[in-house]
Amino acid sequence: MKELLEVLGFIALVQGAMGLVHEFTDWKIGLVQKAGFLDGYGIYASAALVVLAFALFAAAESRKSG
Repeated sequence: MKELLEVLGFIALVQGAMGLVHEFTDWKIGLVQKAGFLDGYGIYASAALVVLAFALFAAAESRKSG
């Protein structure tokens, strides 16, 4: 379970960071830009993904190995 939380946290962190890079540089990367219902809210969605990633890492750290 710990490894799953870490993998999901890593994916959320990467997608959030790529979404922020897209918003500030107009590079066409990340999945946040492809979600039509998030049009105009890319910065907020990307920041939420980064916060979610840190929450997942904290949850994974609190779990026991094994």
